[in-house]
Amino acid sequence: MFYLFHGQDTYSQREFLAGLLAKEGDADMLSLNTTRLSGKISFNELQSACDAMPFLARVRVVIVEGLLAATPDKAFLDRLVAYLPALPATTRLFFVESTDLSPNHRLVQLAEKEKLGRVRHFALPQGGELDRWIRGHVEAGGGRIAPQAVQLLAANVGSDLAALGNEIDKLLLYAGPEGTIAAADVTRLSPYAAEASIFDLVDALGARQPARAAALFQQKLNEGADPFYLFSMFIRQFRLLLQTRSLLDAGERPAAVTQQLKLHPRVAEKLVAQARGFSLPQLEHIYRRLLQIDVETKTGQADLLTALHLLVVGVAAE
Repeated sequence: MFYLFHGQDTYSQREFLAGLLAKEGDADMLSLNTTRLSGKISFNELQSACDAMPFLARVRVVIVEGLLAATPDKAFLDRLVAYLPALPATTRLFFVESTDLSPNHRLVQLAEKEKLGRVRHFALPQGGELDRWIRGHVEAGGGRIAPQAVQLLAANVGSDLAALGNEIDKLLLYAGPEGTIAAADVTRLSPYAAEASIFDLVDALGARQPARAAALFQQKLNEGADPFYLFSMFIRQFRLLLQTRSLLDAGERPAAVTQQLKLHPRVAEKLVAQARGFSLPQLEHIYRRLLQIDVETKTGQADLLTALHLLVVGVAAE
């Protein structure tokens, strides 16, 4: 029996794998009997790891990551398909892939049709599934969360489950065992929620409203935002806009922005709307200017706050 995990939700893959391994006995001895292989490997490497007998333990674990994404040749797959039915009973073999495999893939068919393995697909949760994932993660941690807080986390962090897990753990500690995580707690503690406010500023830039853009920028400063933090938000936002505009210009639909950039649909919708306010050359020019500001401030050639003021006014006036 072998296991085949595939899909973009690598966070849930790791959690599920850890849960399975926790049932296999002493963690220290299991660690001594675990072999990890990655990428393009030879069949002999794989077979040697799988055929090794466990040492002072019940099983030997072999975890192979990214092998199928590396596109092994037909000869490799032929040998693998022939070998897997004879896999030693003491070996637990896991194939872990961060991409989606076709139902026609030979290993998928071997597992499902021949009943020689178990296949599990891990898709990134979207929409209502993501909201349920957040509520479930909070409940598993012994806490409660308000619906508005769920929506805020989903909109601003998206389907990055590792980041979501970290934010939820932090919010659970803040709210305490008897408290309920509120939207205000998310805004206060989560940097992802704070980044949402940059959308208004970029909207003003895209609408060519220099006065409004300058006022919004100054408002952020008056609220105590650190200029270096604002600069990092500018970089992130314009990188996403550049990627979004490139996808749109290549003929992709807005849904592709959600999937390829791994964003929450509501965030992707905003990015698509904003990207349409810029041409690709304009976004490339802005991104090069951000790089120039980074170099100049780090080498003492420019003051960051002054450079950001000039950037905001300059972009909005173009």
